[in-house]
Amino acid sequence: MSNEAVIQPGVAALDVHGHAGVGHHHESFITKYLFSQDHKMIAKQYMITGMVWAVIGGLMSVLFRIQLGFPDATLPWLEDIFGHWAKGGRISPEFYYALITMHGTILIFFVLTAGLTGTFANFLIPLQLGARDMASPFMNMLSYWFFVLSSIIMLSSLFVQTGPAAGGWTVYPPLSALGEASIGSKIGMDLWLISMAIFVVSQLLAGLNYVSTILNMRTKGMTMTRMPLTIWGVFFTAALGLLSFPVLFSGFILLLFDRHLGTSFYLSDLVVAGNVLPNEGGSAILYQHLFWFLGHPEVYIIILPTMGIVSEIMSVNARKPIFGYTAMVASLFAIAVLSFLVWAHHMFVSGMNPFLGSIFVLLTLLIAVPSSIKVFNWLTTLWRGSIRLTPAMLFSIGFVSMFISGGLTGIWVGNATIDMHVHDTYFNIAHFHLVMGVAAFMGMFAGIYHWFPKMYGRQMNNTMGYIHFWATLVLAYVIFWPMHYEGLAGMPRRYYDYSIWESFKQFAELNKVISTAAILVFLAQVLFLCNFFYSIWKGRKVTNKNPWDANTLEWTTPINPGHGNWPGEIPEVHRWPYDYGKDGVDFIPQTEPVTKEESGY
Repeated sequence: MSNEAVIQPGVAALDVHGHAGVGHHHESFITKYLFSQDHKMIAKQYMITGMVWAVIGGLMSVLFRIQLGFPDATLPWLEDIFGHWAKGGRISPEFYYALITMHGTILIFFVLTAGLTGTFANFLIPLQLGARDMASPFMNMLSYWFFVLSSIIMLSSLFVQTGPAAGGWTVYPPLSALGEASIGSKIGMDLWLISMAIFVVSQLLAGLNYVSTILNMRTKGMTMTRMPLTIWGVFFTAALGLLSFPVLFSGFILLLFDRHLGTSFYLSDLVVAGNVLPNEGGSAILYQHLFWFLGHPEVYIIILPTMGIVSEIMSVNARKPIFGYTAMVASLFAIAVLSFLVWAHHMFVSGMNPFLGSIFVLLTLLIAVPSSIKVFNWLTTLWRGSIRLTPAMLFSIGFVSMFISGGLTGIWVGNATIDMHVHDTYFNIAHFHLVMGVAAFMGMFAGIYHWFPKMYGRQMNNTMGYIHFWATLVLAYVIFWPMHYEGLAGMPRRYYDYSIWESFKQFAELNKVISTAAILVFLAQVLFLCNFFYSIWKGRKVTNKNPWDANTLEWTTPINPGHGNWPGEIPEVHRWPYDYGKDGVDFIPQTEPVTKEESGY
């Protein structure tokens, strides 16, 4: 390479050693805020796009919880808003199934996959590893805009005449493979599949960037064993996505083939409205294998980044080194590996060979071991720490609480014999909402509160943060804990009206409580959004570039870092990121050289 400066749009001139020069390229509104190649701006784009989708997905849950909690109520305003989808002020069965399908899709993929990982991987990888930007800023920008394109197509399916996809977020064939199967299997299903295929492309581009940056662009002294646990979390997340998303992509493409090209990958020996279809030789179970080969790693694609975030925040706010750093990294690796080997525990009721089922039971229960190691290490990190109960710390502790609660019920559904009874009941809903839904949101909120000063140079309102936390924690338990009892009683998921079932009338009042709590917890998130957007412009300005007294590299940049992050040379790293309370010193940044007098070196 020549000794000339390397200049990218919107980036200060970088010499061959990666040092920022003085010539800053002028940026327009479009290149700075829309088609930005700065990882920090792309992180904000992911975050705010994820928030928009969270509001949409959350509103959908409020709507179908109104139906479930108050099935006999007529609300004229529903018809005013949704027209023929809510005639007489009641949500129609077809619209109900569309709502639960889109709610699951939006929250799992668009919010907790793209919104969560896209935000914190983009924001933290270069800042915590000591890099000017991602390995490919252009590919990074492209990954976000593929996500936007996917979002636009998914959103457009809400406005087609026949409505969006219906039948559940897993879109099992043959329901999803036959346009004539239901109104929710028509054009809305095509748009769903096209949107999700483009979404996969977005995630693959992002994952390649994350892995390349982590492996190749660490600053001097930043060995793999000195990386913060946040980076380990997104590293394993990216690896999971790169290996499993292509399988899901193939499943969607084959489904489109069955829908429009006359193939029979998933269809065989079907009779529709008295007509025998020509399809033969296909297997609907094949789709389940392809879907869940991504579907179970997807649980950890969602939860691994928050595990890293929570580990970092706990150490900072307990003023203690993270307990068992090596064990934490090893358990992340073990979870990532085992997540590929347990997909068929979602299929115990599909008629699989019982011996094969027992293998998946064993592997499923094994994954509890590294998960338990992490919980033990988090609790031990808190033990006898000088704990600062910031909103970020409270949400981190809330994450551990939700992860334990939801994880313990995973032992139940991981057992084939018990799963036969509770499969597709409210027990299952309660389990996965706690362990990967609410827990992941807790970790995401913790990250936003913690790194907001670095993102915007201002502080969020703590009082509103405390209200947000306690409302979210308490109401989440009010919603999902009672569902375990409904599920054990056999109450099935996705049914439109339980009041017509003599067996489930006993839960009428409980369903009202759950639905009321769902409405209230949504309002609590509106409070968070008000705090977030108000604080961007009116929050208290940060005067200390390291307001939490943390050790990691992102706090060595200016309060509002430009594109390139450090105005001069990138700092060199001399130690791991968790030297808190060592040798009588409150915190020792990673950039501080190690002295001969220090213990442990």
